[in-house]
Amino acid sequence: MTHVIFDPCIRDGTCADVCLVACIVAGTPEAVWPWYYVDPNNCIDCGDCVAMCPVDAICPAERLPAQYAAALELNARYFRTGPGYPSRP
Repeated sequence: MTHVIFDPCIRDGTCADVCLVACIVAGTPEAVWPWYYVDPNNCIDCGDCVAMCPVDAICPAERLPAQYAAALELNARYFRTGPGYPSRP
């Protein structure tokens, strides 16, 4: 499975800082993609990001609260058809 970032995300960034596989990125442009997003194809389910989130906006997909169910698809769409990973020089 994968971890999911959902609605309470405040773009703190510590989740991305601790990600072992660098699969968490800040959404761009922020007005359209206001959270950080987890690439479900690269997440190794380590859970390090969960402990770092100051607002409890990350959890394993299988424990995602029902009211945030749309966030699972939104995280995947960010990498599938959205901006995805930032360009690297």
